[in-house]
Amino acid sequence: MKPERKIYIFDTTLRDGEQSPGASLLPEEKLKIAKQLECLNVDVIEAGFPASSEGEMRAVAMIAEHVRKPVICGLSRMIPRDIDACRSALEGAAKKRIHVFLATSQIHREFKLKKGKREIIEMAVKNIRSARKDFRQVEFSPEDASRTERDFLVDVVRAAIDAGATSINIPDTVGYAIPEEFSDLIRLLIRKNPALGKQIVLSVHCHNDLGLATANSIAAVLAGANQIECTVNGIGERAGNASVEEIAMILNTRRDFMGCYTDIKLSEITKSSRLVSHLTGMVVQPNKAIVGRNAFWHASGIHQDGILKKRQTYEIMNPKKIGLSGNQLMLGKLSGKHAFAVRVKKLGFNLSAAEIDAAFVKFKTLADKKKYIFDEDIEAILQNQIAQVPETWKLVSMKVVSETGQKPSATIRLSYQGQVSEASSTGDGPVEACYKAIETVVRSGAQVAHYGLQSVTGGKDALGDVVVKLVVGTKEVSGRGTSTDVIEASVRAYLFALNKLCQEPKRGSASASRRKIDVRL
Repeated sequence: MKPERKIYIFDTTLRDGEQSPGASLLPEEKLKIAKQLECLNVDVIEAGFPASSEGEMRAVAMIAEHVRKPVICGLSRMIPRDIDACRSALEGAAKKRIHVFLATSQIHREFKLKKGKREIIEMAVKNIRSARKDFRQVEFSPEDASRTERDFLVDVVRAAIDAGATSINIPDTVGYAIPEEFSDLIRLLIRKNPALGKQIVLSVHCHNDLGLATANSIAAVLAGANQIECTVNGIGERAGNASVEEIAMILNTRRDFMGCYTDIKLSEITKSSRLVSHLTGMVVQPNKAIVGRNAFWHASGIHQDGILKKRQTYEIMNPKKIGLSGNQLMLGKLSGKHAFAVRVKKLGFNLSAAEIDAAFVKFKTLADKKKYIFDEDIEAILQNQIAQVPETWKLVSMKVVSETGQKPSATIRLSYQGQVSEASSTGDGPVEACYKAIETVVRSGAQVAHYGLQSVTGGKDALGDVVVKLVVGTKEVSGRGTSTDVIEASVRAYLFALNKLCQEPKRGSASASRRKIDVRL
């Protein structure tokens, strides 16, 4: 059996990742992320570009001083003052590396650098030799390598190795490469320089302009590369970089095929993702692989049923591996009764089959009104059902008109013993208008002693939960109603209280019962 290879993880969240528009970090924030990357167990942290500013110099120096386990790396152009800045910033590092880069593609040579091939090679050799005086680890990147003429790229890489580079990084700087094409390039470089991927680290740094950053990185590993440069959440210039969480989980999940592994501590992935998102202000897209909100949520009833029977039917990764508590069955209109019943039991309700059926009907009705059903929604449904009383008065329909500058009006239709009655009224607000219309029909004489409204869950489609206390004579009774429409919830709460009053006489005398019926309660 072929021995497994270790793939080194070079994390550039704090350098390339911070180059994302709007993702600027303070030195103290960079240090927090660096410490979490140490917990994640990355091999190399590219802490920043020391020559770019005093703040960046300070941040790299702080990380070098306080983060001891990974190699701390600084980026440098092929100019002496940049190399000197890296020397200074990384002076306190336990393990350090300098990363020097120089553009090599024809378009960069002609329009950006205005230099010929020979000059490019001479610059690379001179500055790599200079860097080696203070750094045992020197990484060299021929910028825009994937668009560089292959013969010239081979020559540049060979010259860099001869000058003392200990790592060669092949960047797909503008995300131009296709996986098969990129793997061919890596194989060519290894063929021409057999030490690559062995005595000399062979790294790749892929951008996501065409959505292929991770695919190109994996293709390069299969071709012989042994280091991947990546970022948490895939942040970075333009469309970003290959993401560390995707790389780590691909190599872990498909270890059978890849024959490779990383030392990443998988259980720290979620924590790392959330910290970077919080400090950079860059929200992770919901459908982002591995760390997106929806990555382990299941909405389809068929999928939910399969997950409940055998997790692996629709999950190739265990969410607990990356630091989550488990998968989430996101209940909604596509969910089946099985998933609903399991969630009800998980919430601590022991219902009969008939009660489950009744609650499921209400669940489906609610699901047609709001996209996602949360645990709090289900609890509201079940609590209403458990506390339910016979609907002596039943809401048939309601119409509320509330316009600026005019008193709100309400028309309520109620059913009582099979007969439907209707009344309209106005009020200072739409809820008062509804309550006055109800009283026109039922004539209970109830006074509202308390009215409370709160949201059951978050979001603009959240359930409104209304609690109302009515006083009728010497009796007080409370009612509760929930709905995505707070006016409807208010009406249901009022009727709930009235229907409770209708049941009270049954516990007393027959005369009491007759009195209640006489006042049409």
